[in-house]
Amino acid sequence: MRAVEMTRNPYIDDDLAAIAEQARRFATDRVAPGYLERDDTRVLDRTLMREMGQLGFIAPELPEAYGGQGLGSLAAGVIHEEIARADLSISYINLLASLNGQILAEHGQPGVVKPWLEKLTQGEALFAIALTEPRGGSDAANLRLRVERVADGYVINGEKTSISAADQADATVVFGRTGAVDAGAHGVTALLVPMNTPGVTTSRFDCHGQRAIGRGSIFFENAKVPLDHRLGDENKGFVQVMQGFDFSRALIGLQVLAVAQVALEEAWAYAAERQAFGKPLAAFQGVSHPLADLQTQVLAARLLCLQALWLKDHDLPHSAEAAMCKWWAPKLAYDVVHQCLLTHGHGGYDRDPMEQRLRDVLGFQIGDGTAQIMKTIIARAQAGRAAVGV
Repeated sequence: MRAVEMTRNPYIDDDLAAIAEQARRFATDRVAPGYLERDDTRVLDRTLMREMGQLGFIAPELPEAYGGQGLGSLAAGVIHEEIARADLSISYINLLASLNGQILAEHGQPGVVKPWLEKLTQGEALFAIALTEPRGGSDAANLRLRVERVADGYVINGEKTSISAADQADATVVFGRTGAVDAGAHGVTALLVPMNTPGVTTSRFDCHGQRAIGRGSIFFENAKVPLDHRLGDENKGFVQVMQGFDFSRALIGLQVLAVAQVALEEAWAYAAERQAFGKPLAAFQGVSHPLADLQTQVLAARLLCLQALWLKDHDLPHSAEAAMCKWWAPKLAYDVVHQCLLTHGHGGYDRDPMEQRLRDVLGFQIGDGTAQIMKTIIARAQAGRAAVGV
């Protein structure tokens, strides 16, 4: 989305357009050139992360007292999508910072979380969020990782798995069970756990995509954190903290749609330049109409994501809209990149950015809430929890 296009968007004013343009220049000059290399090395570039922090691109929505700029959720969104255009894995820095930053700022002890938040916004610290367990991810309230209250803190035992940045994070927000198993979501407590805590170890998976940020397991063996590292109330962490996931779901929508949009731009350019039977490929409706169809859907889905962030900025309900973003945008982005790859023919099938984009966006149809869970959230909002039955 060029700056002139963004000014026609009802959610993007001149100030946000200027922020987005600055983020795009950085992403084009500094992030995009290493996209393929980082996929091979599976190493997240901490230098880039620090540069992003210095430019104010990490969690700009956080209050200034915590190192942010107080710019709002839409500002975070437009920066996030510009970084994602260049490298979806690097844009995880923005995603994890905004999600975890909000959790710490709203539910943590100020004296404990402020130093962490300042490091986070400066690009000096990376956070993970540890929710999923080996027995499942969608039934997040049915957790088994055990958190035991002791006199001066909490002792953690168990495993979290499929955690983004598990082996690269400096700290993680951990959800564990402090109450009875049959208490469900009301027996879960959230904790801030530095990753250098004794008893914390990690592993890394060999994933299909998003390889620079990576996924893995985090193991806790009698890992102890102080009482003041609790986030929210004991036994209420899941109910309180999970509200922040509406924000991240809208951000994920913008993240994957940015990848889809840059793929479309390249496909349109290729279709206009490549000749077949004496005409540009774009002259053949079998080529141009599928792209036109997907271009329409990308624009509509992006507006939905921006609307969800606008609602959040105005303290209005947005859970259903965020769920719509999370189920629709990842599926649409995969379909878009797939079609753009096919438009490029044999060249698109080579190991190049188009192929990597296809691998990168696929993971979001699995992680951070499946389409089925998102549609259940939407159904609850429309028909009521009692009518839906879950």
